This record gives sequence, C-alpha cells and structure tokens, in this order.
Amino acid sequence: MKINLLTKYIFIYIAITLIGFISVATISYNIDYHKIYQKLEGQIYHQATSIANEYAPDYFSNEHLKIIQTELKTVSTLNQSRIMFIDSMGNVFLDTATERLLDTTENYNSLYNIPEFDYSDLGSSHSMVGNFYSLFQESTLSVFAPITNSFTTKGYVVIHIPESVIIDQVYIAHDTNYITLMIVMILSLSFIVLFMFQIHKPLKDIITATKEYGKGNLAYHIVPRHSDEIGHLANSLNYMASELNETDKFQQKFLSNISHDFRSPLTSIKGYLEAIEDGTIPPEMVNKYINIVLFETDRLTKLTSNILTLNEMDPKTVRLDITIFDINSIIRHIIETFEGKCKERNIKFSLIFASEKEYVKADSGKIQQVIYNLVDNAIKFSPDNSHIDITLREKGEKVYISVKDYGVGIPKESLGKIFDRFYKSDSSRGRDKKGSGLGLSITKEIIQAHNETIDVVSTPNVGTEFIFTLTHAHTSFT
Repeated sequence: MKINLLTKYIFIYIAITLIGFISVATISYNIDYHKIYQKLEGQIYHQATSIANEYAPDYFSNEHLKIIQTELKTVSTLNQSRIMFIDSMGNVFLDTATERLLDTTENYNSLYNIPEFDYSDLGSSHSMVGNFYSLFQESTLSVFAPITNSFTTKGYVVIHIPESVIIDQVYIAHDTNYITLMIVMILSLSFIVLFMFQIHKPLKDIITATKEYGKGNLAYHIVPRHSDEIGHLANSLNYMASELNETDKFQQKFLSNISHDFRSPLTSIKGYLEAIEDGTIPPEMVNKYINIVLFETDRLTKLTSNILTLNEMDPKTVRLDITIFDINSIIRHIIETFEGKCKERNIKFSLIFASEKEYVKADSGKIQQVIYNLVDNAIKFSPDNSHIDITLREKGEKVYISVKDYGVGIPKESLGKIFDRFYKSDSSRGRDKKGSGLGLSITKEIIQAHNETIDVVSTPNVGTEFIFTLTHAHTSFT
C-alpha cells in the first residue's frame, strides 16, 4: 500500500501527540510531584521548627497548651495540615485534629499514645511518608522538628499533610504542562495544514503533470499556486513540456522534410530512367535527361553528406585540427568558387578586412565550410544585381567575421529556428532548390565546437547578416 507524504505527516503528528501526552502524564508528572514534594517538605519543616522554638519553654504546661491549641488549629486549617506535639515515648499532648483538651487536674498527662512511635526510624531524614504508625487511613507526609529544653530533647513537633493535598497542588502545576502541550500541538497542526496547501497540493499537481507527460500529453499545463521553489519547479516543468512538445513537432517535421528531400529526387530519377528505358524520351533528348538525373543524384549526395557531417558535429566529441592560418585568403578563395554563379546574376562582393592578413587559430577545413555555407546562403537569397558584404574586424582577443546580404530577409518568428536541422523558413524564396536545410545547422555546430559564437540579424525585405567569432592568432586558444 502506497502512503503519500501528507498521510505520513499525519501519522507522525498523531504519534508525536500520543508520545507527548504520555510523557506529560508520566515523566512531567513525576518531575512536578518531586519538585512540589520537596518544596512543601522544606516549608513544613521550617514551620515545624518555628513552632518548636516558640512553644518549647512551656511544652509541659497544660494551661499553655490549651492557649496555643486554638492558634495552631487556625494554622493547620489554613495549610490543610495536622499539627501534633509528641514526646519521645509516643505520647500526644497536642493534636489540632481533636477537640479534646488535656486534663488539668494532673500535671502531666497526654491525649493518647502511639505505641510504635520511634523517632530513630527517620534516620538522617526529618520526614516520612505513610500512615504514621497506622494512625491515618491515607498516605501522609509527616515532618518532624525536635523540641529541646536545656539542651535536652523533650519531644517533637510533627506536622502532617495528606498526600492528596500534595497531589492537588501537583495537578495545578501539571495542568500548565497540558496547556503548553496543547498549544504546541495546535501550532504543529497548523503547520500540517500549511504543508497541505503550500506543498502537498502543488506537489500533487506536479505528479499529475508528470503522469500526463508520461502518457504523451505534452500540452498539459500546470497552474502554479505560489511563487516559491515549487512554483518555479512547476514553471520549469511547463517550459520543459513546451520545449518537448516543440521538439516532438520538430521531429515530425524533420521526418517529413527528410522524406520529402529524399523522395523528390528519387522519384525524378526513377521517372526519367524508366522513360529512357522504354523509349519515351527521344534519343536526341537522352543526354538532357541524363544531366537532370545527375543533378538529382548530386542533390542526394549532398543531402547524405550533410546528414553524415551533422551527425559527427557533436561539440563535446568532435575533433578539431587547430592551426594558425590567414582567414582573409580563405574568404578570397571561397568567393572565387562562386564567381560563375555570381556573374550570371550580377552579384558582387564587397570585402572589408582589418588588415592585409588576419591570422586566427581554428580548424581551417571546418571554418572554410562555415564561410562557404554562409556565402552560399547569402547568394541563394540575394536578388539579382545586388551585392554581399564580408567584413572582418578585431575586438580584443576575437576576430568578428560578418557576411551580410541585401535580400528578402528572415521573418522574426523564424530567427530562433534557422539553425534547427532541416528547417527552411520559406523554401520558395530560394533560387537553389537543392538546399537541404542543414547548412546553417552544420555551421552552428562547427562554431560551437570551437567554443565560439554565431549570431544573426535580419529584417524582412532589407537583408540578413550573420556574425561569428574566431580567436585571434596573437591570443591563447582555450
């Protein structure tokens, strides 16, 4: 059986409550009892000593005992005690619990005798707990104070307090412990209530969301209840689900694009070859359609090559052959390769270099591919009779390379996706239908493998500029 977190906290709360009440009822009670017992014992002993000192000189005077008996009865009534004067033989000469007085006809007599009375039973103590030699029906605290006269012990003042009186005082003090425990339990209960609304319910929402995500429902949205850490977690899960949902859509689009990019040339190749085979195409037109087949084959070769290249472009594992080379000469060489294509459309290049030679530290072959892809992309989306600007400038330890065209530009909603694999913002705008949508992805992967950055700035119908960085040859490469 699965037990959720809230149920565990409730069980723990109940257990702590029971342990708390048991502890208060036993441990705290015993502590309070011994504390009050010792306090009362000390107070009573002090009182007994005071009585012994005050009335000792006339201890055997019956007349005097009659006078002080009334006073001591008042004292015993106030503190719920019983006061006795007892000699060493157990004879009781004064007892505030009886109305009978001593017989004045005799000079020396007692009210009654306690046969088993023996002061030595106390040992080093001055008190005892019990029925006081079977005199009482209930347990009683008896405190002794000796009465001395002429340095001789004549008897004892004994003050008795029933244990029930002590227990009553213990309960008065002990009730405070229960009240304190109740306050603590109420505060603890409020914590559980707070936990339920602040933590349990938001966590339950998150658990529900994770189950929905596990079922593939990435559109499920968590409504954050608070702006604390759990709220941030909910927002993070919402963001993650949104990104996964976008990734899922991208994957579907990826498969659709790659299927289309492979199907189109294969369909063309198959169709033309079948037409050549069955003689539908006249012999004089065969070479023309063979060139078309070769064109489509070139498309497949380039697409396959780009996919393999992109698959190897893991910034964490790609191996770079770092050398020092002149980036200016690389750019000039690449421009020469596009000379025929640009001449047909009257597209010219404007080169602005910071110096005649600009040395950088990078993988020459891969950076050449980056520049080739950017220039190819700029030509593809530039109108006829336009120009492309390639600019190099130094800033600190970096060299900034810019490739800028004045073509159709990129819509704002597409800027964040142009580096995604197989993404084409608008394939109809490109003159070169051989594009696979992988060139910019490969470019970004190469730049990231060098621990460099690449950015794009574009305005529709104005133009697009790609800017990437390389490490200057005069600085350390990391």
